[in-house]
Amino acid sequence: MTAASNASTKAATATTTTASTSDLLTDEYFMGLALAEARAAAAEDEIPIGAIVVAGNRVLGRGHNQTERLGDVTAHAEMLAISAAAQTLGSKYLRGCTLYVTVEPCPMCAGAIGWSQLDRIVVGAADDKRGYTSILRPGASPFHPRAAVVTGIREDECRSLMQDFFRAKRVK
Repeated sequence: MTAASNASTKAATATTTTASTSDLLTDEYFMGLALAEARAAAAEDEIPIGAIVVAGNRVLGRGHNQTERLGDVTAHAEMLAISAAAQTLGSKYLRGCTLYVTVEPCPMCAGAIGWSQLDRIVVGAADDKRGYTSILRPGASPFHPRAAVVTGIREDECRSLMQDFFRAKRVK
């Protein structure tokens, strides 16, 4: 078992939660949970990207970047959240699920999202330099053909978290 899969195993058993019915279960609410994961990454001096996978208002998996901690270039927030959700469901396919991610997925993560057959992908901020859209030809998508993509949810918060993190790095 790799370090990333071991970390996602722990995440799957420890983070399966259901939001309170009194909460507004909206894209903004769930992006807030992804932002909390991104803040956890920043606190660990990791690039602050967070992700959660949700189905039926239940969080099935969550993750934040852990590439430095695990010494694994594939330990991106999306990869860890997808692995945790797949383990929770007992299936590699995440049909009926939504991925919330604070920053546009990279091409590697976009490929995993496509293979996992997520129904919805909700993105906070764009990543013009390293996001999957920077390498696609017009009209192409790495995602499953039925997947819907929503962008710009809590975009300013997601973008500011990244900008503040890298601004602080440049000062050091």
